[in-house]
Amino acid sequence: MLNKIRDHKFKILFSIIIIVGFGLIRAFEKTLFYDPFLVYFSSDFKTSAFPEVDAFKLFCGLLFRYFLNSVLSLILIYVLFRDKEMLKFSAFLYSCFLVVLFGMFFVIVAYFPDGGWLLFYVRRFIIQPIFVLLFIPAFYYQMQNLKK
Repeated sequence: MLNKIRDHKFKILFSIIIIVGFGLIRAFEKTLFYDPFLVYFSSDFKTSAFPEVDAFKLFCGLLFRYFLNSVLSLILIYVLFRDKEMLKFSAFLYSCFLVVLFGMFFVIVAYFPDGGWLLFYVRRFIIQPIFVLLFIPAFYYQMQNLKK
């Protein structure tokens, strides 16, 4: 066990640094990104109307946060697996999810004023690095199956 840890010490160190990066994004979210939904979802949003937003600033803030989380996630995937094809596939998936999630987000804001819960979950996928939590076990499982 200790030999494996010693063999992968750089992989572990870089992974920890990337996870700290995710934490820093979360810790400084109020100062780095324009997002009036931070306050909205921390209150009783079930009975409240959506806050007034500057659509362009909101789009830029969400895009910047998604970009930072995606870049850190892709670096983490590469550090853990050292596979360029897996990295390309992950980048493709992040790009597809970007289009789908942002489309859903702005459609919900514009046309579904009672869709608070739906907006909550779509926004969660945009602002949190949830996909990397799904991709790492999936890629690990795939690599284990290829070894068999």
